Amino acid sequence: MVVALAGGGAAAQAAVFAALTVASFALVRPIARRHVYQPPQLRTGTAALIGRSAMVLETIDNDRALGQVRIDGEVWTARAYDEDRVIEAGTKVQVVSIQGATALVEP
Repeated sequence: MVVALAGGGAAAQAAVFAALTVASFALVRPIARRHVYQPPQLRTGTAALIGRSAMVLETIDNDRALGQVRIDGEVWTARAYDEDRVIEAGTKVQVVSIQGATALVEP
């Protein structure tokens, strides 16, 4: 608009427009890239336990509501992820989910 008010022709207006567009991209793009990048989310609390290995301390039997595992040095009440499965003490398992204070595990 300033170029048109100053009496510049269409070619001068297009040249100024192109130059200002390139300049604005050069200025704004690095700022936008910094804001788009987000580091991976850190899982904390019980979410950090999902996928961890655990050792069965007490036989896990969902029908009798029995079972304990040791996850990273802590003892947790445990249930088998598969309702019909009984997991014997001494078995290494993976934590699939945490529901309240109970770990759902599978061998």
